[in-house]
This record gives sequence, structure tokens and C-alpha cells, in this order.
Amino acid sequence: MIQIPRRYLAAIEAVLDIAYHGGAQPVRGAEIADRLGVPRRYLEQSLQSLVRQGVLVAQRGPRGGYRLARERRRISVGDIVRAVGGNGDGEDAVASGTARRDGPSGAAASAAAGTGGEVTSVLGRAVVIPMAEVAEQVLQAHLDQVTVDDLCRQGRASGVPGARDDALDFSI
Repeated sequence: MIQIPRRYLAAIEAVLDIAYHGGAQPVRGAEIADRLGVPRRYLEQSLQSLVRQGVLVAQRGPRGGYRLARERRRISVGDIVRAVGGNGDGEDAVASGTARRDGPSGAAASAAAGTGGEVTSVLGRAVVIPMAEVAEQVLQAHLDQVTVDDLCRQGRASGVPGARDDALDFSI
């Protein structure tokens, strides 16, 4: 089974945390890391990628933290995955959905890779990798359909308490 890398799941959860718990004040990175149960250093790289890609806005200073760069209904899970997928560590399977110039990416490469990470069989390159690439494209298309607002609504429907509870969904 193709698995979404933990780094992507943590980034999705961090953006959801900001949307769910953020109010007028930005949400501090330490608070997000505590709620997610991950080290802040682990999360910081993804948060910075999300800022660079325009998903989040960072505010420095004693009251600093992170907030959404645009309305939560205008941020898809696919946007989040693409934002953290370009870090060059080989885990961009869901983000790209296609083979890179230097070979297949993510799950496609894993599907037919040996211990060195290179495709080892002609059959794997001809059949397995294209099948895995289609699966990645389908998954990415699904992630593009799901918004942060959809996830917030699911959280509320599940009874998860949040600091925002029906706060306005607009940031200037």
C-alpha cells in the first residue's frame, strides 16, 4: 500500500491546527508542535516551506507565530503537500505524481527499486512505475479537492474542541 510520508501528514496537521486554533493572534510554532506531539525542529522546516509557498504567513516577535495566508476554503491539502514536497529528500511521491528527469519519484521509485533506490528491472520500469505514477496522480487529484475548511468542518462534526469555534474565515 502506498503511504503518505509522515512529513506530509505533519504539515497537513499543522496547517489544520493553525486554522482550527488560530484566532486574531498567530499560533506559535511551539504550541503547534506540542499539540502534534512532534519536536519543534522537526516541524519548523515544513512550516517555513509553507510560508515560502504562500500557504502560511509568519509573524516574528514576542506575539509571533503562524497564520493562514488565505482563507481556509482556498487552501487545499494538495497545496500543502506540494509546498513541503520540494525539500529534495526523495519523499515527493504525492507532491509530483510524475517521474522526475533523473528517474521516477516517491512511490513509483519505491515500487520497483532495489536497495540503492534505482529501478532494477525492465518490467518494473515498463509496468510497475507507470501504474504507481497513475496512483500518485489520483491521490494528488483527491488531495486537491479537499480543503482546510473541509477538514475543520470534519473536526467540529467529530466534536474536537477548538479555539476558533465558528470564528470568521478571513485574514487580511
